[in-house]
Amino acid sequence: MQLLNDFLTYLSVEKGLSKNTLDSYGRDLAGFAGFLHSRGKGLGSFLRTDIIDYLDELREKAYALPSICRSISSIKGLCKFLLIEKVMHSDPSENLHSPKKWDRLPKALTVDEIKEILAQSDHSGGGVNRSVRSARSSRDAAMLELLYSSGLRVSELVNLQLQDFNFEAGFLRIVGKGSKERIVPMNQRAKEKIQRYIHASRPLLLKQRRSGHVFLTSRGTHMTRQRFWQTMKAYGKDLGMEISPHTIRHSFATHLLEGGADLRSLQKMLGHSDISTTQIYTKVTMERVKKVYREHHPRA
Repeated sequence: MQLLNDFLTYLSVEKGLSKNTLDSYGRDLAGFAGFLHSRGKGLGSFLRTDIIDYLDELREKAYALPSICRSISSIKGLCKFLLIEKVMHSDPSENLHSPKKWDRLPKALTVDEIKEILAQSDHSGGGVNRSVRSARSSRDAAMLELLYSSGLRVSELVNLQLQDFNFEAGFLRIVGKGSKERIVPMNQRAKEKIQRYIHASRPLLLKQRRSGHVFLTSRGTHMTRQRFWQTMKAYGKDLGMEISPHTIRHSFATHLLEGGADLRSLQKMLGHSDISTTQIYTKVTMERVKKVYREHHPRA
């Protein structure tokens, strides 16, 4: 697996990719390497037919379409690296196109459903009762409000540092994919909930430890993506909804467009390097328009 390690080092040093992205590349290519091993081949000696057969195997195993697209992207990246290193002299992934990524449109909640989720997280108050349980509630309310109001990725949310916030100007600094920085606006509700959490609740969770991370667990350690996902799942279960950090991000984008936001501004806020990624949300809002038309037009 030396080639894989060399490739991941290249992505980290030369491309500046985040740890989460590197982990994804590593998992995708470890699966491909295992498939090649079953054929008596390695990551430095495969053909186009091997890639196609591997993708067919993923489809047969009912892998989700986004996962297959990500595997294709990982393999194409590896092929470019192998060409640079002169391990290969032709690219077996050349002209290999990803299947259409969004056969299934992203799930976007309604504004009323979002309000219900935020009200549920507010249930226990912000820092009136000085207990760890109350502190957790204040933390969850702040995280959910910020997630919806600013459209952050979950990895961006949990990695926020105290110095990333500018409460006076009403924005925060985000370090996104590929270590790219962007400035994201923060609404008044999010600002108030975060300040209340930081001043009244965060010290209770910190328990005299030191941490630059804003959002902490009950043990005073850095909140992880997995832990926050579990927290959201619990809120969704109480409300009878299927929710995730990605669902909230989709809802943020969809509601902005429905409110009249332009695509370029949305691209900046979401941190998409390519506007074609942002354009999926125009399809989401169009589907919602069609649904309203079908449900309410007398001759639809």
